[in-house]
Amino acid sequence: MERIKQALEKARLERQTSGGTSASPPRSGSADISAPVRYTHTRTVNTAKSILQERRIISGFEQNEFTNAYKMLRTQVFQRLREKGWNSLAVTSPGLNEGKTLTAINLAISLAMEVNYTVLLVDADLRHPSVHSYFGIEAESGLSDYLTADKPLSELLIHPEEIPGLVILPGGKPLANSAEMLNSPKMARLVEELKTRYPSRIILFDLPPLLGVADTLAFSPYVDAALLVIEDGKTQAEDVKRAIGLLQGTNLIGTVLNKSWTNVQQEGDTSWMWSAHLRDAAQLFRTAAMSGFNRLRRRNS
Repeated sequence: MERIKQALEKARLERQTSGGTSASPPRSGSADISAPVRYTHTRTVNTAKSILQERRIISGFEQNEFTNAYKMLRTQVFQRLREKGWNSLAVTSPGLNEGKTLTAINLAISLAMEVNYTVLLVDADLRHPSVHSYFGIEAESGLSDYLTADKPLSELLIHPEEIPGLVILPGGKPLANSAEMLNSPKMARLVEELKTRYPSRIILFDLPPLLGVADTLAFSPYVDAALLVIEDGKTQAEDVKRAIGLLQGTNLIGTVLNKSWTNVQQEGDTSWMWSAHLRDAAQLFRTAAMSGFNRLRRRNS
């Protein structure tokens, strides 16, 4: 922990010495909503709407209950961040394949729709980086290359052209020592820089699952808050309790009950889409006390 504090303090001093040369977008309430965000040093890529829709990215869909669910999630998350003056959020889950990456992506896109804010989505799941693949983007380099090979950040960032206000930092090459790299002083300085360079930017970190690896616990001291994604019908009650226990030293702003299936009407056809609902830990355990987590254990047919 002392090493983390020293790294953060060094980042602050470096920023003061540089004189803050980076231009900052205006704070909330002062943005020119008529002026589109322009990226001069960030690589811009085009992503087909069909790919986004196939991979359940909300930018690929017209307005429906699916997109509205993420707008609701965005509003709840944004309110909780704004109340505390926070701008960095880790998204994780108890176990594998519970929807945390898709939730992080769709939440990032929804937050980027706020006219006064931009969003940086960081793929910090360095064991299995996958954010870029959801957009159909080629990303040979990313965060791991910044940490291990000193590759400049400006060469790694990607802006999906169809989503104004969103920039992605891919994970890069998978790392076997990912926990150590996420807990390194260089990572601490990077997070501090990302959090403070632009006052109107929200940073989302897609992190590995909590149970089984130390990555998220190693990284959690750097962020303001965390969001825990739970899959309806899959996540076990004991895993939820263990995950929340591990996050006791982190500001847990809520849990997302993911893949809570909803019947959606689209162009005369009935289809099943997943949606997301934000709950706080107390609400989750009140539900558990009444139902014995039957809903979390139930498999969808």
